[in-house]
Amino acid sequence: MVSALGLMGVLGGCGDGGSSDVTLRLVAADYGSSAADSSEKYWADLVERYEAGHPGVTIDVSVHSWTDVDREVREMVDAGDPPDMAQIGAYADYAADGLLYKADDLLSIPVQADFLSQLATAGEVNGIQYGMPFAASTRVLFYNKELFAEAGITPPTTWDELAANAEALKAEGVKYPYALPLGPEEAQAETMQWLLSGGGGYTDLMGTYSIDSMENVQTFNWLKNELVGKGLTGPVAPGGLDRAEAFAAFAAFAAGDVGMLNGHPSLMEMAEKKGVEYGMVPTPGVDGESRSTLGVADWMTAFKENGHRDEVGAFLDFVYSEKNVLDFSREYDLLPVTDSASRTMSASARDEDLKPFLDQLPTSELYPVGATSWAAVSAEIKKRIGKAVAPGGSPAGVLGGIQATATRAENAE
Repeated sequence: MVSALGLMGVLGGCGDGGSSDVTLRLVAADYGSSAADSSEKYWADLVERYEAGHPGVTIDVSVHSWTDVDREVREMVDAGDPPDMAQIGAYADYAADGLLYKADDLLSIPVQADFLSQLATAGEVNGIQYGMPFAASTRVLFYNKELFAEAGITPPTTWDELAANAEALKAEGVKYPYALPLGPEEAQAETMQWLLSGGGGYTDLMGTYSIDSMENVQTFNWLKNELVGKGLTGPVAPGGLDRAEAFAAFAAFAAGDVGMLNGHPSLMEMAEKKGVEYGMVPTPGVDGESRSTLGVADWMTAFKENGHRDEVGAFLDFVYSEKNVLDFSREYDLLPVTDSASRTMSASARDEDLKPFLDQLPTSELYPVGATSWAAVSAEIKKRIGKAVAPGGSPAGVLGGIQATATRAENAE
């Protein structure tokens, strides 16, 4: 989810007008798509409720777009003035530099134990949790029900069925049977989704990068030869196609021009607003439903520079209460990061639309975010992966080049 507005408001206040004993600064990402649903409103309500019960503490929250938030925090850290807390996309570099509190130095035992286990593990560096998951999502295959009915096809469960469906959609005049966004915005997500469905991934069982593995090369050979090479993708070449930019993959699906694509929960609202009747199924794999799907998490971190460990911990215990986790997840069509909120959402009729994503979460795999090398590897994937399926491109060559970057980055850790 990327906000186009770059909102940078300051929330919180001075209580009854007197000076507070402690002021905590939190930098947070904006999950809204406009001023009407900006995350500023979520934090304003949460902060008001927290400060009402903690008169000695003021919480100042600055909300930034996803385009800016990681850079803003980096600049603050580089200037020697980090915030007390930052809700951002990565944490490993700061943890490796010794700048962050450990989660178990902050959170009460019940709160820390409530994190979903795979998300808590993904927040670890060398077996110690520094990244506290804040929001999560998974991916499923979206398909346009009307276009599928016109073509007389059913949702695919295998790659061969997906390719056959794409051919049938093309024969019916569908503009873009499959949207394959391998552009720089989020190529690392689409890539990993496909690698997992082919039995591979970014790392092996030991956590070592294996980007140019046989399984991964076979996956991209299939994409190049069976989808891209046969003219079954669009709206533009995969290397130039982003997910959420105007006229890109999600917008084209919401316009009724795309038959199938991998998507996360925010695509539901986009499609519904445009009147597109859609279905969702697990990601197809080589021989059946993919063994795993991509899971994505964003992270809460707490910097040690300013101290206030107890105050930060008490505030984060409040942030991760079941009510607040559910409120945030429901507001922005995201998945809860705690067991308690997940159980409530699974049993609630009001959250039925999110159930396909929620069902995928326990078996999802996340990026190797605990490695400080991941930022460099992710950037290289965004830069190069589209060339693997371009005319004349070599999947083995491109994946081998990315693997070389990953190996150098891993050795430099």
